[in-house]
Amino acid sequence: GEAWGRITDRLARMESEVAWLFGEDFSEEIESGELDFKRSLETTKPKSWLKTVSAFANSQGGRIIFGVTDDTHEPVGVDDVQKTASKVAELIADHIEPDAQYEFNVLRGPQGQLCLEVEVYRGTETPYYYKHEQSLTAYVRHGDRSEAATFIELSNLVLRGRHQTFDELPSLYGLQDLSFTL
Repeated sequence: GEAWGRITDRLARMESEVAWLFGEDFSEEIESGELDFKRSLETTKPKSWLKTVSAFANSQGGRIIFGVTDDTHEPVGVDDVQKTASKVAELIADHIEPDAQYEFNVLRGPQGQLCLEVEVYRGTETPYYYKHEQSLTAYVRHGDRSEAATFIELSNLVLRGRHQTFDELPSLYGLQDLSFTL
C-alpha cells in the first residue's frame, strides 16, 4: 500500500546515495551513534533492534539497515523488502511509545541485493519507550550502543518532551527564602 509506494518513490531518488553506501568503501563504514547494521529482521526477539529505534528517537535520530552483516558490513539483502517493511512498521507500532517517526528506504547492493533502511527521526515527544509486557524502558545512544537511559537522562528526556530545560523549572523556594551576599 502506501508504505510500499513511499519505498519505491524513495528508491528512484537514492541512486547517488546507494553508490557511496554500497560502493567499495562500504566495508569501512562503522556502526556509530547514528548507524546500526542488522543482518536480518529479528521478529521473535525484536528488542535487539527496537531498543535502537527508541534510542535514535530519544537522541539525534539514526539509521538501521537490515540486510547488512554486523561484522564485515557486507550487503546480503533481505528476502522480501515489502514484507520486512510491513513487519518493521507493525513491531514499531506495537512496541514503541509514543509513536516514533521514521521512513523506509530501499538500498541496492552491488549484486542487486535489496536492503531495507529504517531512518528514525529525532523525536519531539520524548521520552520514547520500548514497551514489553508491563515494562517501559527508554533507551539512548552511547557511542554505537543502545542502553537504558539513566535517571538523569530520563529526566532530561521528559523535560525535552515538554519543551523545557532544567533552568526553566519553577523554584521550590520563594524570594524571601533566598539571601545574597557580595
